[in-house]
Amino acid sequence: MALTKKGSRLITVDGVVYKWRVRGRPTYAQALGERPLAVAVEQADCKGSVLLVTMPQDHPSNWIGGRSVPVLPSQVAAVIRKALGEGWRPGQSATAFRTTATDASQEPSTP
Repeated sequence: MALTKKGSRLITVDGVVYKWRVRGRPTYAQALGERPLAVAVEQADCKGSVLLVTMPQDHPSNWIGGRSVPVLPSQVAAVIRKALGEGWRPGQSATAFRTTATDASQEPSTP
């Protein structure tokens, strides 16, 4: 499984370039607020294992009016480092590696 270029963003973590994206349209369960937002990450220069991250917020296009909080690049970098520590090997061909973002402080800071 590989990420599409359309809608994906690049991020460099510890000198390695990764591609990440949030699904544009929510799944039915995400739209109802029954499932959280998911982010997919892969190493940009090779087709290896994809990292699937469950985020602690609702999808921005949910139908129930749940508050959407943007996924920040700093959160993506933190979860990439966490997954690498848990054993994710992005350069090796394997099934998708799943992890959960545990940072509950998704609130944007207000001045």
